[in-house]
Amino acid sequence: MQPLTSSATLCGTAPAGDPTRPNLAYRAVRRRPAYFAQILSYALDAAILLLYHLAGAITLTAAIAYPVIGLATVGLGLWLSETNVNDRFRDHYFTIPFNVCSTTIQLGAIYFVPQIGLYFISLIFVILSFGALRMRAQQAAVAWGYAALGLAAVFLLTDKPIALPMDSALERMLALACFVTALGRCASTGLYGSTIRTTLYRRSNELKAANARIEELAQTDELTGTLNRRYIMKCLNDEIARTERNAATCCIAVIDLDHFKKINDNFGHPVGDEVLRTFAILIYANIRSIDRLGRQGGEEFLLILPDTGMEEAVRILDRLRKLITACDWQAVAPDLGLTISAGVSSIHPNDTPEDVLARADRALYRAKDAGRNRVVAAADRR
Repeated sequence: MQPLTSSATLCGTAPAGDPTRPNLAYRAVRRRPAYFAQILSYALDAAILLLYHLAGAITLTAAIAYPVIGLATVGLGLWLSETNVNDRFRDHYFTIPFNVCSTTIQLGAIYFVPQIGLYFISLIFVILSFGALRMRAQQAAVAWGYAALGLAAVFLLTDKPIALPMDSALERMLALACFVTALGRCASTGLYGSTIRTTLYRRSNELKAANARIEELAQTDELTGTLNRRYIMKCLNDEIARTERNAATCCIAVIDLDHFKKINDNFGHPVGDEVLRTFAILIYANIRSIDRLGRQGGEEFLLILPDTGMEEAVRILDRLRKLITACDWQAVAPDLGLTISAGVSSIHPNDTPEDVLARADRALYRAKDAGRNRVVAAADRR
């Protein structure tokens, strides 16, 4: 393979497994441009070698054999890619195999065409620079070790006069073309690396957004958009710890939608679901950003009011109760009305979540026993 050839190995690795058919097609599409780049790379080398032949520096056989072998290697790689053979392996770009193939072609060219061997040596540097963009540390060590051993064999075990002819003006121009094209391929490493970084940055942002969405779903009640039971209880635990740590005040309210079963029975569950959603929206729109509303289950909700004393908490809940009662529920269903009852309790030192919830629940039951549509404060800590 060729320096640009080795860019085919840079597009990444994928986990082992049986990818779905759309994923296989997507992988093949991602690999394809790199193989086309390899073809262009060998075409460029073929032109340079042909000019060296015309200058009398190398034989026609050498000028033809190098690009033919390279293109055959590219063709094999493209065939393996298009038939999804690559996708049976974790490294579906065959990073090391293709890098070794590329280096082997260059080492063979150095041995058989030593007159312009310095050109092929420069291409080994390009191959390794491209490969390093995607290789793991172990892979990079293998690629470097293979190239180093190959060069050592050519330099130390043969007496080949590795050079680059510069006797005539044409040869000097060709030498310049060799190094300029090699430098260009090196420079393209940076462009390719920039593309990789951009892709990684975009995927990182997508992953962060996905994780944020997963976390939100793990915290949110699907129907009402309020916090779910597990997360609202976590908030309650955190708030109890905060009040003890900072000697702060905090109240909680257990809110129940009055006669909600009758709403489901008389109007149907879809209307009942809409009532729950509308209730949650109304509450959210009329509480502070630091307050927390969660659905404990069914038609029962828990409201946490940090930095709030009992008197203020009762006023807040009574205001919310009046807002719920005054809402035009007939927009949801004809002849529909809704009221709520709430029990309010403050958090005391050494309280557990069960303690504070039990007091709020007892206050809620007193509100229901008194006729519903009212807010009742917990009388004591018992």
